[in-house]
Amino acid sequence: MSTHSEKHLDETLREEVAEHRAVEGSRLSRDTDVLNPFPRYRKMREEDPVHYNEEEKLWVIFRYDDVLRIVNDSSTFSSERVFARRRQDEQMTEEEREAARSLLSTDPPRHRQLRNLISQAFTPRSIAQLTPRITEIVNERLDLVIDQGRMDIVGDLSYPLPVIVIAEMLGIPTSERDQFKRWSDAIVSPREEEAIQASREMRTYFKGIIEQRRKQPKDDLISDLIASQIDGQHLTEPELLSFCILLLVAGNETTTNLIGNAFLCFDEQPEVMDQMRADQSLIPSAIEEVLRYRSPVQLLVRAVATDTQIGKQPVRAGEVVVPCLSSANRDETQFPNPDVFDIRRTPNRHVSFGHGIHFCIGAPLARLETKIALTIMLERLTDIRRERDNRKRLSPLEPIQSTFVYGVKHLPVTFKRA
Repeated sequence: MSTHSEKHLDETLREEVAEHRAVEGSRLSRDTDVLNPFPRYRKMREEDPVHYNEEEKLWVIFRYDDVLRIVNDSSTFSSERVFARRRQDEQMTEEEREAARSLLSTDPPRHRQLRNLISQAFTPRSIAQLTPRITEIVNERLDLVIDQGRMDIVGDLSYPLPVIVIAEMLGIPTSERDQFKRWSDAIVSPREEEAIQASREMRTYFKGIIEQRRKQPKDDLISDLIASQIDGQHLTEPELLSFCILLLVAGNETTTNLIGNAFLCFDEQPEVMDQMRADQSLIPSAIEEVLRYRSPVQLLVRAVATDTQIGKQPVRAGEVVVPCLSSANRDETQFPNPDVFDIRRTPNRHVSFGHGIHFCIGAPLARLETKIALTIMLERLTDIRRERDNRKRLSPLEPIQSTFVYGVKHLPVTFKRA
């Protein structure tokens, strides 16, 4: 029977706050709140499930049924209209606004056309063919650290793995992955100026790659996109740029944080790793429970296309709604004992990859990368635990600075060879 993981998390976090307060001060307290928003989400579901944020001038939605309705109903809750609001940002040039447009910010029918185009690279057959290469990368990354008895789950594995995979798919140098990581982190950060600057640098970078591929096509995704047509028309350069940026950023952030969050969950219940080691068929359901329990993506954004009502609250056309995926995934009406981490949970209808027409197109790849990484780590390593000092104090966790992404910047662990 699973233990009450949230209680364990609260105790662990309180221990960290007490032990590191002299050094970390108020920063650690803030980090603790960021990494454990779930009690606050529960309170909002009970008391204010359709909450108006006066400062940001938007509605935040906390209950599962309301969130599911919003992500499924693109005619009422529009991605395109969110993009239209962004176009008014005076810090962005017209070219930058067009390049900012992507699958995430279009509605049907254009969304369907673009999605059908890129989905050809993410078919089950195409993803399955990546298995040998993903396996090779994971083993290479572990070979670098296995003699040390310690590693940073994020820096040594969960960040390099998806960046290398998506970079090879796109046909761009994996040697530049540190730069890709800096750009990706900046784009999902709440610091708008940094995000805009990172987007500009990525567009400049990919413009050069696209120009090269127009002259000398290769067997890669960028060359395929350049050659592709929708209704007899090639993709525009802004559309090509938006695809490249979206794939690199989404391919990086989702898997990086999914693997990191998995080991945060497993450290609370180390017996889970023994169970998966003994029965690898549990790994896929464990991944789904990590997605529910600590969703890598916390929020989505939509604009209301027509006057409607969410729960008992009227909302007007033009207003912005923010469905909170992480809160929906802990909704008691959908998930019995939602604050218990249970790798055998079934059914597990979490919304961590979205739903409907905007369901994450890279979800199968993220799941495959995570499954292979967990399988190999459990085969090659034992006693994987968060790093502690000589006094058995846990290393403090530093959350990613992002409104939309949940994870930690580093996750130092110790282990033994299997």
